[in-house]
Amino acid sequence: MPHGFPAPDTRNPLVLPDGSLHEGTVFLRPAIDHPRWIVGDYTYASAHQVPDDWAQRLAPYLHPAAPERLILGRFCQIADGVVFVTASANHRRDGISTFPFAIFDGFGDNRPSLPGPDPATFPDTVIGHDVWLGQGARILPGAQIGSGTIVGTGAVVGGRVPPYSVVAGNPGRVVRRRFDDSRVARLLEVAWWDWPIGRILANEALICGGDAAALAGA
Repeated sequence: MPHGFPAPDTRNPLVLPDGSLHEGTVFLRPAIDHPRWIVGDYTYASAHQVPDDWAQRLAPYLHPAAPERLILGRFCQIADGVVFVTASANHRRDGISTFPFAIFDGFGDNRPSLPGPDPATFPDTVIGHDVWLGQGARILPGAQIGSGTIVGTGAVVGGRVPPYSVVAGNPGRVVRRRFDDSRVARLLEVAWWDWPIGRILANEALICGGDAAALAGA
């Protein structure tokens, strides 16, 4: 890999000054073996206390037979304490009681206390590319977070978030856009995250800078 940059299948990509690996930082694609997760290359998560099971730590309600998926793009950054509250965490809420009687009684088919079989009841949670999820953020079932978005510490985010937004608070709200619409459109067209890693590293200064036109010409 150019400049010694770790390969995307490296589980622990962060090397400390003493040469040891930082066990609390992982590229998620090689760290997670779960049928309902889809993770892009170089997306990483960090934790102060290293979990035995990263999938369980990050998405505790997403069991292997769940109908929904958790989809993460490339180059996402997931801070300590982030939790994805996926759709299987939901209780039925269209009737008088939300109590899930069926889960304490062997589930069973079509139990009235379970959410209905409609696929819309179990939407996928989709995180775009190059999204930064700040410490302790909660991502709600079915959230659709656009590429380049920054989610602030402790934010609780649901619904659809436009690309290159900054989201904060509970409930999470877009507090500003990172770039104007024309620059956002250009950045989405460039889609630098899809480039080969050598080209990305060669253009690191442009990718980390603010000149979308220059990046488009790279």
